[in-house]
Amino acid sequence: MLKIRKSRRTAAAVSGVVTAAVAAAVLPASAALARTPAAPSVPSRYASQKLDWQSCDQGLECASMAVPRDWHHPDAGPDLTIKVSRHRADDPAKRRGVLMMAAGGPGGTGLMRPAGFVKGAPALGAAYDVVSFDQRGVGESTKATCQTDAEFKEFFSGDFRDRSPADVQRVLNSSRKFVNDCEQRSNGLLPYLTTEQTARDMDLFRSLLGEEKISYYGPSYATMIGAYYATLYPQHVERAVLDSNIAFQGTWEEFEKGQPASFQRRFEQDFLPWLAKYDNVYHYGRTAAEAKAKWEQRRQALHDHPLTVGSLTLGANQFDSGTIQAMYSADDGFPALASSLAALDHWDTANAGEQKLVGRLFGSYLNPGFLAEFFSVTCNDTPWTKNMQYWVDRSAKDTKNLPLMGARSLTFASVCAYWPTSHAPEVKVTGKGLPTTLMLNSVHDPATYYEGAVRAHRALRNSRLVTVTGGGDHGQFLNKNACVDGIVDDYLLNGKAPAHDTTCETKPLPVPAGAAAK
Repeated sequence: MLKIRKSRRTAAAVSGVVTAAVAAAVLPASAALARTPAAPSVPSRYASQKLDWQSCDQGLECASMAVPRDWHHPDAGPDLTIKVSRHRADDPAKRRGVLMMAAGGPGGTGLMRPAGFVKGAPALGAAYDVVSFDQRGVGESTKATCQTDAEFKEFFSGDFRDRSPADVQRVLNSSRKFVNDCEQRSNGLLPYLTTEQTARDMDLFRSLLGEEKISYYGPSYATMIGAYYATLYPQHVERAVLDSNIAFQGTWEEFEKGQPASFQRRFEQDFLPWLAKYDNVYHYGRTAAEAKAKWEQRRQALHDHPLTVGSLTLGANQFDSGTIQAMYSADDGFPALASSLAALDHWDTANAGEQKLVGRLFGSYLNPGFLAEFFSVTCNDTPWTKNMQYWVDRSAKDTKNLPLMGARSLTFASVCAYWPTSHAPEVKVTGKGLPTTLMLNSVHDPATYYEGAVRAHRALRNSRLVTVTGGGDHGQFLNKNACVDGIVDDYLLNGKAPAHDTTCETKPLPVPAGAAAK
């Protein structure tokens, strides 16, 4: 079902001190309209095109697909190019169809993902043509442009915990500049970078592959892409796995409000106790409280005296970003963050490998290309409150109580508050007409938190939720958990879904080489 939102542009003018900032009007996050538009037809110039498959990287085939800029007005504006890829089924005699993938983010690239997927799941690679794409706005598809790397450094400069009127005003000015730069540099593309438009690109891709039905695997934001696609085209879905779920039944605003709490939980309940457990390796404190205090001391030191690590200026915000990035995966993130923290403790004698690790961890989390897509989708898909004073007040509370991610909440929310009001259709996910859908989520996932996944599960009728208990990794399939992988394989290969919601225990946390855990 589609609902069209009211078109309402609200100018949030902030001048002088921030405490005087008010918006002309408020558009609440729950706003939606009742009018349901007809599904757009596919003009023959798109439906009749042939995909010219050519060999590309990692043993895949790639092609380019033309799509309208706006599926609801296909003759208005230039076409977009969507780059698509495929890995043909290894065993044509046992081929059972197409498994389509999409990337998370929003802002991730999906073109090369089939290669890693079939390597990790060879049985699925033998049975399916595994296909993917760079969604509109990213990678080798038609891209959005907002800021240069130098301009983005300014966007993320300073310390988001600073709450003086001057510092808050600086954040608001940077967010407004980011929006203005996006509008000026993206050639009118931004309004059409939405999950709904991407879902319609996917269905054209399905049609050009000659398939009546597809199966689907999508992690993170790709769960929302999959849920939207399944809502718009349930008749074309055979099986779908949604891994680490956005709360796709609601709005982006509602979902992002929950992330400061889930990242803080992952940091304090999972990482810090693990770090303290291996104090004999990292020397960061024997209890979680001691480790947290030392982490805060390091952050304050970087606030006062940022480090230069290659081309990176490592200040408080970059320190937060690297820590946030490490929360996604215990295997990859926890040892990397712990080793980086230890290296910063003896920075004057840190070796080249340690310096490289620090630069990579604290300098690679976000970039302007990723955020051009991220903000386009999150600000366009669903309504945002435009009252800037509301965000100033709310972010002050999050900064105080949930500082790891709460400190940057004003920066992200104010971009969407300044974003031009979207005319994108709003998709209401219900699961009507779908076969059984498989959903996966860990209980301490910081990015797609469990409480949101449960809400999405309740909205998606006839879905089965596999809860990974005791863990917090983001992304459950092909994450060295035999229980999860077995359920997914049985579902995609044999059509066997659990009769009811079920659980899998998490895998053990990593043990540092040579560690003697206390």
